[in-house]
Amino acid sequence: MSVTAFVESLHEFLQKDQISENETVREQHSVDESYHKGSITQVVVFPRSTEETSQILAAASKHVIPVVPFGLGTSLEGHVVPMQECVTIDFTEMNAVLEVSPDDLIVKVQPGVTRSQLNKELKKHGLFFSVDPGADATLGGMAATNASGTTSVRYGIMRDQVRDLEVVLASGEVIHTGSKAAKSSAGLHLNGLFVGSEGILGCITELTLKVYGIPEYEMAGRATFPSVENAVQAVVSLLQSGIPIARVELLDEISLKQLNHHQKTDYPEIPTLFMEFHGNEAGLAQDVDFMKEIVSMYDCEAIEFVTNNAERNRLWEARHNLAYSFIHGYPGRKMMVTDVCVPISELAGAVRHAQEQLSELNLIGGVTGHVGDGNFHVILMIDLADEEEKARANTFNESLVAYGLERNGTSTGEHGVGYGKQKYMEQEFGAALGVMQQIKAALDPQGILNPGKLLPAKGENVYESVIKS
Repeated sequence: MSVTAFVESLHEFLQKDQISENETVREQHSVDESYHKGSITQVVVFPRSTEETSQILAAASKHVIPVVPFGLGTSLEGHVVPMQECVTIDFTEMNAVLEVSPDDLIVKVQPGVTRSQLNKELKKHGLFFSVDPGADATLGGMAATNASGTTSVRYGIMRDQVRDLEVVLASGEVIHTGSKAAKSSAGLHLNGLFVGSEGILGCITELTLKVYGIPEYEMAGRATFPSVENAVQAVVSLLQSGIPIARVELLDEISLKQLNHHQKTDYPEIPTLFMEFHGNEAGLAQDVDFMKEIVSMYDCEAIEFVTNNAERNRLWEARHNLAYSFIHGYPGRKMMVTDVCVPISELAGAVRHAQEQLSELNLIGGVTGHVGDGNFHVILMIDLADEEEKARANTFNESLVAYGLERNGTSTGEHGVGYGKQKYMEQEFGAALGVMQQIKAALDPQGILNPGKLLPAKGENVYESVIKS
């Protein structure tokens, strides 16, 4: 393995400004938003086409150089953090919206296009892309982690939106995983294999995605409850009623306190549901009346709706900026975010368990989440100089994941596995982990694609997370 020889080969087909060995650039591409640490990438390359990506991977394969794909570095489990000497492929220069097809309700994009960039373009056609994680991530990164967000309860997660992917394999070979068709019963479901694969099976260079018409009418609101349990049970009943909720988010008391402090809002600091409904005006009026009846059964203390775009956007901007509210509220501390997803019947107990553990372990943190599909997050603020506190934070993470897995849930609902949650894969998947490892070996026999992420090596199923020091 010779990085020097590899870099020399890159100059045969890339421009000088597409290759960086600058120390600052390398350091910037060796971290994400997580608390995990690794090594520093040796070189960063910026392809501008599928052909160049193919050539980069073919060269990496020839020289046996590990490759880490990179979007904007917004991942939360160390997905883009190098675990060994490697090259990082930054896809931000592949950022074109290639095709919008309003009749087919699909769009074709390059991987460096961001969610907000796409929706700005789609708005011209009366369309929108539904998946909205908190960060304005790249669509390639969102597919790699199978991202979701506040709208998943109505429109589904990233995997549900993908019609086709163009993927460059470790060898440099280029394949397509689907088509523009709305459905197919031909062949194996390769879309499902590559979405959520976190760059360990190939690099995504194009995405064909499902989009939606902008709703005729949108109504958002807040409902407050005396306890988290009441709020969660209200959501369960709302879903059972068939009311078409587009968004439903839970924020606990601590989270609302941070919002009020940082964003100058004045929300009551008690368990609150942020909700949104899409449809026509007459239909939504009936849905909202029915919703009010249901939440009143769970001692809803107050409910307030907004219909103008400015107020509605302000509500969801506050929700999306929650993590930053914690960061600014605790200067000098590092944010650690974890998530689990459980059957919705287990959600109230899981949230209660998280809050009890926060109290017992004396940790600073808040609970929030996409409660419509059983997924919630805990935001912890950790003092990196306090080794004992870091240990308590890891204990919390272990306890939360164990609780979820014991109830037939998953160790991560949307943040992905990356480096941080590898150690839970054997417990979660059992013998199926071996099948995944065989697929990895078949598609990447040299193990050069994002090594040390998602799947532990055979016989090495326990990894310890390390908080940055």
